[in-house]
Amino acid sequence: MWILYAQIEENVEQFDRQLKQLAQQDDSCQRLMKLEGVGPITAVRLKLQLGHKEHFQNGRQASACIGLTPKQYSSGGKTKLGSISKISCDQSLRSALFMGAWSVVTKLKKRPAKTQKEHWLKTLILRRGVNCASIALANKTVRTAYALLKHGTDYEPIPIAMN
Repeated sequence: MWILYAQIEENVEQFDRQLKQLAQQDDSCQRLMKLEGVGPITAVRLKLQLGHKEHFQNGRQASACIGLTPKQYSSGGKTKLGSISKISCDQSLRSALFMGAWSVVTKLKKRPAKTQKEHWLKTLILRRGVNCASIALANKTVRTAYALLKHGTDYEPIPIAMN
């Protein structure tokens, strides 16, 4: 059993190395890794999920497909938003995005904001807490990733203007 476990661990490490090499070679993955909380593995998964731009009309649909937006129960012009479902079509990508966003949020709590997105995130942390802010950042990350892939642009965070 120990030999089998060691072989599985070696295979997982080998696959991780291959994914990191793939992310380093791909231009889209390089652009996605500039986003907060996105590493090589998450970048490859995002590219696979969002790579075909014709599947989604906008970033909200892409985010909803991954499971980062609230369920909507609307009728007769009344919009009612429910909770965010933990059951989505791609739970592992949702989990990777949440964990990346959670690490960004916990580090941001201990330092001042440098960009407008970080300032928005710090105010959200104060209002709603760490977990809600993490999901909001993951949602924003998917929407930004969709726009980056759709338009072929690079991510450039907007710094806070110093007075």
